[in-house]
Amino acid sequence: MRFSFLSCLLLSSCLCLSCLCQAADLKLDERAAIESEWGYRPFEGGTCEVNPPHFVWRPQTGIVRWELQCATDAKFSDIVYQNDSMDLTVHTPPTSFDPRDYVWRYRGWTKTGESTNWSQPRSFSISADAARMPMPIREELLSRIPAGHPRLFVRPEQVPRLRELASGSMKADFEDLVRRCDQILKDPPPTAEPPLYGPDVKPKSEEWIGIWWGNRTYTSHALNSAATLAFTRLIGGKEEYGQVAKRILMDCAQWDPKGATGYRYNDEAGMPYAYYFSRTYTFVNDLLSEQEKQQCRDVMRVRGEEMYDHLCPRHLWNPYSSHSNRAWHFLGEIGLAFHGEIDQADDWVWFATNVFYNVYPVWSDADGGWHEGTLYWNSYIGRFTWWADIMQAALDINAFDHPYFDRVGYYPMYLLPPGKVGGGFGDLNAKATSAKQIALMSVLAAQSRNPYWQWYVDQHDEKSLASGYAASSGYLGFLRGSRGTVAAKSPADLPSSRLFRGTGQAYLNTTIEDANQDVQVVFKSSPFGTQSHGYEANNSFLLWAFGQRLLIRSGYRDTYGSEHHRDWMWSTRSVNNITVDGKGQLPHAAAARGRVVDFQTTPAIDVVVGEAGAAYRSSQSTGEQRLLDRFTRAILFIKPDMIVVYDRLRAPKPSQYTYWLHAINDFQVHNPQDITIEAGDVRCQVQFLAPDGLQLSQTDQYDPNPRDRVELREWHLTADTADKSKSTEFVTLYRPYREGEETPVQGALQAMEGGYVLTSEVAGGRVVVLLPNDDQTQLSFEGLETQDKIIVQLYNDQGEVLQTTEVAME
Repeated sequence: MRFSFLSCLLLSSCLCLSCLCQAADLKLDERAAIESEWGYRPFEGGTCEVNPPHFVWRPQTGIVRWELQCATDAKFSDIVYQNDSMDLTVHTPPTSFDPRDYVWRYRGWTKTGESTNWSQPRSFSISADAARMPMPIREELLSRIPAGHPRLFVRPEQVPRLRELASGSMKADFEDLVRRCDQILKDPPPTAEPPLYGPDVKPKSEEWIGIWWGNRTYTSHALNSAATLAFTRLIGGKEEYGQVAKRILMDCAQWDPKGATGYRYNDEAGMPYAYYFSRTYTFVNDLLSEQEKQQCRDVMRVRGEEMYDHLCPRHLWNPYSSHSNRAWHFLGEIGLAFHGEIDQADDWVWFATNVFYNVYPVWSDADGGWHEGTLYWNSYIGRFTWWADIMQAALDINAFDHPYFDRVGYYPMYLLPPGKVGGGFGDLNAKATSAKQIALMSVLAAQSRNPYWQWYVDQHDEKSLASGYAASSGYLGFLRGSRGTVAAKSPADLPSSRLFRGTGQAYLNTTIEDANQDVQVVFKSSPFGTQSHGYEANNSFLLWAFGQRLLIRSGYRDTYGSEHHRDWMWSTRSVNNITVDGKGQLPHAAAARGRVVDFQTTPAIDVVVGEAGAAYRSSQSTGEQRLLDRFTRAILFIKPDMIVVYDRLRAPKPSQYTYWLHAINDFQVHNPQDITIEAGDVRCQVQFLAPDGLQLSQTDQYDPNPRDRVELREWHLTADTADKSKSTEFVTLYRPYREGEETPVQGALQAMEGGYVLTSEVAGGRVVVLLPNDDQTQLSFEGLETQDKIIVQLYNDQGEVLQTTEVAME
């Protein structure tokens, strides 16, 4: 009896412990989102630009079903929307809401039918002008997919019209496709499976890079050739095209889906395999036997599962991964091509559609822009336009209903005015040009019907157009050619400068109509920090004038993650910025955040102010080891040719501050107030007006240098403060001008109680700038007074006030 009693007691204790554990497990995980996470959306107290709102919350293990409620009051007595059958941690309702204030909450359910507690209520509002983008429920969405093939870019019922165009108004375009197909038949791509890396190949070595990228180009060449042949045959080309496409498709179906072109083994090869294989399959489907179709399904089941397992649900809460931000819609292409043929395919379509509605775009907000820079913007948005076309055809969803895509084309217009060479911040941007944007811009203009974007395309000469940048080629070009042209409109009625707040980047221009007539300042202080391919430090700036690069971001990406890339280009030292005791901002880190404090643009004066003090710290996991308590940088652009950069820095201990500048040629240095930068026929006078006693030096060496095959050298100027102090201010004046023009007049800086006063002649008059450095002391000059704001007053040559601008510093 004792044994039985003890056994029962032990069993009872275990059951109680199990219940306690289960109860603990059912507590909702509502930890605040960190920098690398997408976060709860709608934001607390935020205003939605899209209606209905996109709901996003933290995932939690053990939960198989989610319930969401949205009400007009915090007690949830007036529930206006409810859904209790969601399996993902994101949701966009199928109907729009009335514009007003709302509160939302959610909870989870286990497979045994137990629920967590309700989340805290979160408030938001919907504006009256919010874009309407209800998302179809799953059953409705999937019912829109054609039952037959093709399903990607074109529906079965649209094929007859394409055949009419191919023999009619678009005959010349079709003949271009035929010529391309005949070339493929003469020299068909090899289809032997590409090689693995091998045990002796060192990752990131030159040999490794050759295999890694070589397998990507090899795979793309083979399967895109097949897709081209298959599409051309579909709309009236030779039957031989279809037979060769089928042969290439089936040869590639023999490749190990987890081998050299596997998604996790080499995603650069695995991703193009996924979408080009899917396109070929749907274009040539009527020529495949049931056995061949099954072989294709078996291969793409493995590849699709591998992609889905990697992306879902992780990407819905942790989407800040560069490659994943194209992989999700490539997975969607597989799902659509194999809808009704692979059991999991519908999950892939549903996931991809939810990413688009709820977690895209990642590297920007609705303002436009792109954190990773123009090269990655062009690459990723260019590929996204495939998905936009596919969604429109297969799912009847218009991507350009989204506010971001309504503004997407303004990013290159303001950063890369026509004729400009050299992109802004972001990896691999030094060789960016406006001409390289027009292929994508022509697509965006046609998809959105935006006349300004078409004007941008039209500004490029015949040489640029002939180089292949002007329009999509191949079957995409044919499909897009049927949309017709957009009437162009000059941007003369638009402001010449623009802030893309979500990326923390401002582009200050004298004109966006011609880079050769433009003086441009590019500034960054980003809430994305220094992560991914947008790794440049916050509060950095760049300077162009009259088509020439004057102040640059330095270095050359020899290999991603190489010593030079990691230790120089990811470093604050590589940009026009400031280091503290030789240290910079957290490198390559989402936590190294900046923010734009103020932005204003007028025809005469542009201003932008950023705060980046919190980005200077020695650990990503703590904010206690901060190097700076404050780094406020204000850029004042008195158009057309005077730029004032005012920096206020405050450190927790006495520190030395180093101001870095970078140029393509050596700096002509006479003293801190007499420095000249030269680039082509353009010059820029630089004056360090404060602090006194700066020690200047320059070099054309990087630390470390790039690999030997890279011959590039740029010049790096440093200005070190003479003594250590807890706080300092830099006042620096830049005056760009063309060679042969009269040398700009130097500015005069006067230190006064409460800050500084800068005076200078400018084109057609004079400017006075009050620069406070003590928020508790009033700064006064010539009747102007300020305590915590910069004041810029512009006069004409008769001494009359033309404009007075107040600039916030925090």
